[in-house]
Amino acid sequence: MSVRLLITGGAGFIGANLARSALSAPGIAHVRVLDDLSTGTREALRGVDVEFVLGSLLDDTALRRAVRDRDAVIHLGALPSVPRSVRDPVASHHANATGTLLLLQAARRADVGHVVVASSSSVYGANPALPKDELDWTRPLSPYAVSKLATEAYALAFASTYQLATLAFRFFNVYGPGQRHDHAYAAVIPRFVYAALRGEPVVYQGDGRQSRDFTYVDTVCSVLLDAVRRRVTHAHPVNLALGSRVDLVTVVGELERILDRPITVRHETPRPGDVRHSEASGVLLRQLFPEVRAVPIADGLVATVDWFQTFVTGPAGSAVAVDRVPAAPVEVVDQVGTVRRTVARTRSC
Repeated sequence: MSVRLLITGGAGFIGANLARSALSAPGIAHVRVLDDLSTGTREALRGVDVEFVLGSLLDDTALRRAVRDRDAVIHLGALPSVPRSVRDPVASHHANATGTLLLLQAARRADVGHVVVASSSSVYGANPALPKDELDWTRPLSPYAVSKLATEAYALAFASTYQLATLAFRFFNVYGPGQRHDHAYAAVIPRFVYAALRGEPVVYQGDGRQSRDFTYVDTVCSVLLDAVRRRVTHAHPVNLALGSRVDLVTVVGELERILDRPITVRHETPRPGDVRHSEASGVLLRQLFPEVRAVPIADGLVATVDWFQTFVTGPAGSAVAVDRVPAAPVEVVDQVGTVRRTVARTRSC
């Protein structure tokens, strides 16, 4: 069966990579993206021939337009970042919890056959167990984590109550080419790579020994697309990571090896809401997706550094415009309009 796919949050880092992968994936007939561009960018989808709907999950008109005639939805739309949620918990709740509820309701009314949602490893919070198993207890430490727990709970509740086929993934720390460094809530790897290429200090929020299960974006995209092609469901959330826990000191060491020079480090106060260590048990993921393969952190960092050198800093580390590859003008699309993009590929964010 060919899948007509909707990606919410498709102009963001993971979403744009996913849209690009979907266009060349077998079994995907058509790709539509819904994004309000609050954190994503139009430039992320340049050269990606998708149908684009500009609008929020909280906008009923845009949401109904987005879910119409879809076979499956991959729901990535969210307001990310633990620190952002600490500063504005209500905004995170509206975007992540209420937005997911409205999407599921719209999908059910439009007879969408399958909905995959993105939760987060942050839901484990204060649980010290390593690795994290999907049946371990959860104790969120931030409003963002609470909103993601609501995201997965709503998806599973709709499966139980309304027989909507759903699958909830708990994303861990996704990284790779196209991830933005240039905003207040940027993830750690793009911040480290950009600073290192510029010859600036990288900043540890603490001692640098905090660890994460870093997952390369191509791995995430391949699992998501396999899930919608095979219409995979499960009664519990599924960790989308493979037990590859690495601390930040090791990440910097790998960057020093790749760049062949030392990197200066600066320490700052740990951030409220952050967990000390995070690692997935990949047992359930491998059972459901036996073809999944982990990308070693060294290989993923090489690809990420290469992307930054090509599109962000330049080969010598001097800043260049990200949109340095010429492209046709990007059309502005209203909440019920669509556009087909056929210009040359530039970047994904």
